[in-house]
Amino acid sequence: MFNSSQFLFLASGVKNDEGFWFIGVKNSDENILDDKYLLDCHRKELIGNESAKDIISAINLNLNNLFNELEKHKYLIYQPSLGISFNIPLNFIENIFDFWLYTYKDKEAWETCLGLLKMRKRISLSKIINSGSLKGKSKKWAIKVETLHSYNPRLLKSNHLNEPMWN
Repeated sequence: MFNSSQFLFLASGVKNDEGFWFIGVKNSDENILDDKYLLDCHRKELIGNESAKDIISAINLNLNNLFNELEKHKYLIYQPSLGISFNIPLNFIENIFDFWLYTYKDKEAWETCLGLLKMRKRISLSKIINSGSLKGKSKKWAIKVETLHSYNPRLLKSNHLNEPMWN
């Protein structure tokens, strides 16, 4: 099967007054901002279509892990109808994007990090790192993958709703 080149990109956008980050693929860098909701392109990289799918899959798993962790700790993160919440700072999203893009270029590192990412879905890598179970490159990669899950917003979710003032 022919693996055509695509542009993997990170952009910001607005839809119905909701801001969001968006990670996707387009066949031309000129087409990236053709989408009426996208405003700015922050990253773009020419890459094979299959590679782009693998990288987006890893980024999405990373973000799902992050959002699940934030929800578990009762942090309030607004979820827009499209894309990734603006509650996550651009530099944090860029770090996740860049990490998975550049790690993909090293097959051994990619497989190790992807395995660690899947493990991170079930358990914090900090516990494994601190236990001394990991050594050498695996420990180095585990620390980097865990860092991609380290964002903590300042707003805590409330456990109860305020009663309406007219009751």
